[in-house]
Amino acid sequence: MAPARNRSSGRDVHFYDIARPDKPLGGLLLTPSFTEKTFFFALEILVVSNSPYEVYLRGTETPLRPTEESLQPGQYDIKPTSPRRTIVHKFEYRIATDTETDRIAITNEWSITRVLSNTVSGRDESFRRRVRARDRKCVITGVVNPKRRVDWSAYHVAHIFPLSAEQWFITNCFSRWITDRDGEHDTGIKSCQNGLLMLSTVHELFDNFSISINVDDDYKIVTFTDDLLNVGGRQLDPICRDPNNVQSARDELLRWHFRQAVLANMRGAGEPIFEFDFPSGSDMVGEIRESPAAAKRMEAELFSS
Repeated sequence: MAPARNRSSGRDVHFYDIARPDKPLGGLLLTPSFTEKTFFFALEILVVSNSPYEVYLRGTETPLRPTEESLQPGQYDIKPTSPRRTIVHKFEYRIATDTETDRIAITNEWSITRVLSNTVSGRDESFRRRVRARDRKCVITGVVNPKRRVDWSAYHVAHIFPLSAEQWFITNCFSRWITDRDGEHDTGIKSCQNGLLMLSTVHELFDNFSISINVDDDYKIVTFTDDLLNVGGRQLDPICRDPNNVQSARDELLRWHFRQAVLANMRGAGEPIFEFDFPSGSDMVGEIRESPAAAKRMEAELFSS
């Protein structure tokens, strides 16, 4: 069995609490789409701090700024900028040190285990048909399916928020963003507003959070692994996000996907990337049981079918 891939392998950027410079909080595999600005977007998701902070490339004295310059490889120290006053006795105050109130921490926000969102039910056929009619192209690469063709075998309709986490979708009120629903009992997770058309080669990268879209940076496509398709830094195609089209993909769901991509790729050692290609005759269940985070993945597999 091929082992799950380790997202921390080959990282050339690591970041630290400056008070603990030998214990990385996380890191990333640097790609051309990762600018200094993108790095700050990611840190806003990851870092929990009691005070404002600055970020320094280790060995430099000038704090990093959120520019469009490419992020440089290396070690980055996160330094709180405003020490806090702490009460010691009723009328006595002192300035707390970095190792006390201003320690940098990483969020414990829940991250999802995701599998390919291929589905077969009748409702899913309607979902595929409507997303295909809206997009007509891979919204990541821009590759168009000619109108004279009815062959969609090279294209997949991907769920932005996965079917395997439908209960989480309901519990956390993501349904409120979906206006294109079939009645009040439809959760909306199979609405075309939760779908994007993309080439099948892109679909797996999107589903395992190796590619995502930063809505808040002009719909920039961000790659978290080697960009073999040369899509990093492009914009998500406008055809799927036309604000005048009630069927357009929802920004709130794309924003959730980007948060999950940051958590999966940059926090700690990152989440494992699972193998989807099971050879014919292989023991799929047995292989899943032997993989990292087996219970979490098994649940995702069961609820995505």
